[in-house]
Formats: sequence, C-alpha cells, structure tokens
Amino acid sequence: MLKIVLPKGSLEKATIELFDAADLSVVRSSAVDYKASIDDPRIDEVRILRPQEIASYVEEGLFDLGITGRDWIEETSSDVVSLGELRYSKATSQPVRVIVAVADNSPAQSVADLGDGVRVTTEYPEMTRRFFEERGVKADIRLSYGASEAKIPDIADCVVDITETGRALRAAGLRIIDTMLTSYTELIANKAAFADPVKRHAMEQIMTLLTGTLEARDKVLLKLNVSEDKRDAVLAILPSAKSPTVSSLASGGFAVETVVLKRGINTLIPDLIDAGASDLLEIPIAKIIH
Repeated sequence: MLKIVLPKGSLEKATIELFDAADLSVVRSSAVDYKASIDDPRIDEVRILRPQEIASYVEEGLFDLGITGRDWIEETSSDVVSLGELRYSKATSQPVRVIVAVADNSPAQSVADLGDGVRVTTEYPEMTRRFFEERGVKADIRLSYGASEAKIPDIADCVVDITETGRALRAAGLRIIDTMLTSYTELIANKAAFADPVKRHAMEQIMTLLTGTLEARDKVLLKLNVSEDKRDAVLAILPSAKSPTVSSLASGGFAVETVVLKRGINTLIPDLIDAGASDLLEIPIAKIIH
C-alpha cells in the first residue's frame, strides 16, 4: 500500500535498528542495496536514499512516507505533512542542531556581529541565506560537500553545520555563536497520500509502532512482592510512569508492578530490598503504546 523512503548515511544504522525493534524489519540483499522490503501488508515498497533528497521526493509524490531530519525539510522548503518527531539521531537520542561557528579567537558573539561579505561554508545554503538575511548580514555563502570545519579560517570565516554534542567543533578549534535550528528526525508524508483515509490510517499505525518502540528504549518493567506492613514504604520510593499496579496475593501481601527508567535501576533495586520488597523481576520492554 505505502511506498516508503528511509535515510541512507549517518542515520541509516539507527533507522534500520529502530524498524527492526518495531517489528518492521528492513530486508535487503546487502548493506549497500538501495532497494529493500518490509514484510508488512501496509508497506509495498522501500527505498533507502540520502536524507537531503527525501523531503522533496515525498512532496512530489514519489513516496508516500519518509524519514528525514527537520533540517532537510527546512532546507528544501518541502510542503509535506509531519506525523511527528522520532527522537533519535545517529549517536544519541538528542536532536542535532544546525549551528553557526567561527574560529575560537574570533571576536564575533553572534551572526549580527559578522560583517557584510562574510564567507560562509555550509551544506545548507538556502537555510543559511534566509537566516543571515533576516539578521541583515549580506553573506558570501559557499556550498560545502563536507569537512566544513576544516575550511576555517583560510577558506571561510564561519561554518554552518550540524552537531549533536559539539565535540568535533571544539576539537577543530571552533566556537558556536548561533543556533539556526534544532532538528529531530521526523516521519513525513505526502499530502495527497495523507488525505487518503486508508493510507493515513496505515501511516498512523506505523508511527504508533515507531514511537512506542522509542518510548520503551530507556525503560523496564519492574515486578516485586511486598508484605502488607512494608507496602507503603516500598511504594514511597518506587517511581512509576503513572501509578504502580498493586494486586493482592493469595498467600498474603501484595504484588506490585510498574514501569521505571532503566537509568538508576542499580540503586533503586537495593533500596527496594532494604524497604522490604522481595522477588524482584526486571523485565525489558519492547514497546509502550498509550
């Protein structure tokens, strides 16, 4: 039913892993194949292409559904429907930022401090042009095909690039002076396809699987038993997504289960034992669907 395009390059591995975890495994003949398939009745065709092109292709109707970053949607000014953010990126669950950076010894503190004629190297020429024009700076914008940070200061005066952590920029002796955009990965749809009720329903079901998988990534299900006299002490230190489920046991006492963050479980479990909990089980979660 749906033609889907997934990103190749830096997002490729993380995207394939997300689809696998969502029970939408992407199958292809080799890691360099641009054509793939997903064994799902809602998905007819899968292509893997550069994220820079995906938003335009989805707008044109070559694909019904695609995954790309907000940065490339803005750069290409593509008129697409966003089904929402998928909060993952190539290295972390944090967004990437499209930033303006200069040499560390530059006096500039913002784009407004850069004079007319400033040389800018970037993979985002259209977005950069709009950003500088809005701040009254006439920039000499030069398209970069990579390694942009290496061009400062002899080839360019500043760079517009993406970063997750900023470490590579600092290592190159650069300093961020402005953030143009905070960009998450998004699931986007062609407007005409989204207007089709059957296709729209299929798209929303796929989005539910993906977001449910992402939400479950940093959480576990914790199950434990506790006696009546220790119940309140255990519940007092037990975090939960909403409120824990508490059930009476046939032999007396209570069974408690709740979803908690994986982070901190190493201190939470000993604290629960100290408070009187027993028979603890920590169970991985594949998806959380609300």
